[in-house]
Amino acid sequence: MVKETENKLQLIPKIERYIEYMLNVIVKLPRTEKFSIGTEYKQSMYQMLENTMYISKLRDKKQCLEIVNKIDAELNSQRIFLRIMQKQRWIDTKKFNVAMNLIYEIGKIIGGLVKYYAKDYKKQI
Repeated sequence: MVKETENKLQLIPKIERYIEYMLNVIVKLPRTEKFSIGTEYKQSMYQMLENTMYISKLRDKKQCLEIVNKIDAELNSQRIFLRIMQKQRWIDTKKFNVAMNLIYEIGKIIGGLVKYYAKDYKKQI
């Protein structure tokens, strides 16, 4: 139980730092892309943050697993958005690598939460 709470507490500041960084990156995108892929990216980040806040309130482990899987899906979408931005040369390699490292840190915690909730869920079946 301690590890689960610890992971949830670590996750929120990491997501905040990631969102702050990415907002600065999105502001510098070309105008047309700022309002298309930039908007989609921001919505995905905010949904991820909202879901993270939501799991900290849940007690049902099955619901927590579902929400954590949604967060993981949002992270995967953001990875794809980043790859597109880099391939189109809307962001440079340095910004791409920094963003991917931030996503990697968040992903490690999410992966740990998935394992934790999946393990407990399997015991209930």
